[in-house]
Amino acid sequence: MSSIVRIRPKAMIQKSKTSSPLPCSPEPAAKLRPKPSDKLNPKTIDPFGDRTRAPSAFAAIYAKGGIPCRLMHGAVKHRLQWESLPETLPFDPLLITLAEGLRETRHPYTFVSKEGFKELLLVEDAAEKAVPLLPRLVPVLKAALGHSDDEVFERGLDALVQLSAVVGSSLNDHLKLLLTNLSRRLMDKKFKEKITVALQKLEQYGGQATVAIIKSKIPTYCSVCS
Repeated sequence: MSSIVRIRPKAMIQKSKTSSPLPCSPEPAAKLRPKPSDKLNPKTIDPFGDRTRAPSAFAAIYAKGGIPCRLMHGAVKHRLQWESLPETLPFDPLLITLAEGLRETRHPYTFVSKEGFKELLLVEDAAEKAVPLLPRLVPVLKAALGHSDDEVFERGLDALVQLSAVVGSSLNDHLKLLLTNLSRRLMDKKFKEKITVALQKLEQYGGQATVAIIKSKIPTYCSVCS
């Protein structure tokens, strides 16, 4: 039996070659290699990533050992371990640096700044060391009191009361600068009682002259002596 050979037209053969895809064809090398412009493209950067977040000034100083105390973790509560006795340390610039750390929102900086500021003001000659620093210290506390974070504001308020207890009436000359932010927060119900107590303590430590200063910014304030 003779076999029949069918010859396909030349046009059909060319069409099949062009239409059939190549198996396992690799992607162009240009797609695999990142473009130099990708490194400059803001879309490739996560602004909220911890790795891309630059450390704050306080965090940088703490990492370099510029804060002479460290956080010690305890079973019940944390505490600070000082490298030297706090009474032997210069307040300038340590007290100001700790006050700047009150604006931190990350652990352990939040605890170190708050506790360090408080413990440094407990040394015997704290008033003598702190009063000359008030012109530089008060603007830093004002920044904490004006912070949008509630916990930062509370730390700033506690620090203000602690400072007032140490320097007394010396704070009166700078008090107006701080009262504006307290007046704004006073409208918030969750802070009203805490701020009122703080104002009363400022009056207690600052003397009778403090009342007129407070009333000039917060007319609704009621003196503890009235």
